[in-house]
Amino acid sequence: MSSGVLSDRFGRRISYLRLSVTDRCDLRCVYCMAENMRFLPKQEVLSLEELERLSAAFIDRGVEKIRITGGEPLVRRDVLRLIERLGGRLGRGLEELTLTTNATQLSRHAADLKAAGVRRVNVSLDTLDDAVFERLTRRRALSLALAGIDAAQAAGLEVKINTVALKDANRDEIPAMIEWAHGRGMAMTLIEVMPLGDVGADRFDQYLPLSAVREDLEARWTLTPSPMRTGGPSRYMTVAHTGGVLGFITPLTNNFCDGCNRVRVTCTGQIYMCLGHMDRIDLRAALRGPDPQRDLARALDLAMARKPERHGFDISGPGQAPAAPRHMSVTGG
Repeated sequence: MSSGVLSDRFGRRISYLRLSVTDRCDLRCVYCMAENMRFLPKQEVLSLEELERLSAAFIDRGVEKIRITGGEPLVRRDVLRLIERLGGRLGRGLEELTLTTNATQLSRHAADLKAAGVRRVNVSLDTLDDAVFERLTRRRALSLALAGIDAAQAAGLEVKINTVALKDANRDEIPAMIEWAHGRGMAMTLIEVMPLGDVGADRFDQYLPLSAVREDLEARWTLTPSPMRTGGPSRYMTVAHTGGVLGFITPLTNNFCDGCNRVRVTCTGQIYMCLGHMDRIDLRAALRGPDPQRDLARALDLAMARKPERHGFDISGPGQAPAAPRHMSVTGG
């Protein structure tokens, strides 16, 4: 039974866990899920106590950063209890506790998140236009998201905006969004759409390579490399015009797998060693088995042995099947 730090067969140390607490969401983003999603039965989802025990096992094996994800994590009832418990591990193995959210529920929870030890939240926001927001999310909730961002900043949380670049949807709006974010002291990261799950649309029709976006921006502004790192795959630039930081996550145009330090665990306790592969190991069975400590240690060792070198994402032409049939909301962002 191993008790050492998590390290895969390519020598990459795994120090970052993205932990999904629910597959449910109050939005229906067109690149993330189908409009009529069928969510998991609640009895299949790990309890908050099980999620805490699982997190503790990762921390004891060298994970220093945990990001709480979903779905939308703040739609899970009593999720603050889990966040408070994990916050108690800060400085005792855990160095950073963060959250990814669409911000629609953030007004109610921002102060409690700060009190629990969260210092930074990533907000998924793809437009500042009401009509475009409704078309992309299938909900009229932009005002709720913006109010949540206001509340987060008022509570003293650092906010980073994550924006998926989408062809024929928000390309022309990206410069204005950067100016808006930087004007409020928020970093912003652009992300290429990832081919996960059947969303009722051809991914090729959604895909906007960030190489093209960067060319647009460099025709307008001066971008210089930034030393900023947040533990994930984003590579950052400083925008001279705004003085702010802009990140690029480019799984398709510039594979970022060589330095991967992450694994994802779903709300049902399935560990996915790579976002772009279907291989998984059932940690829930280990947690609920006769010897959880032994079985969980063995499962994590097996996961490290099976973590692939790189993903297999490809959107090189129309009509391609998703790289993985599960939706992004199932795996966690």
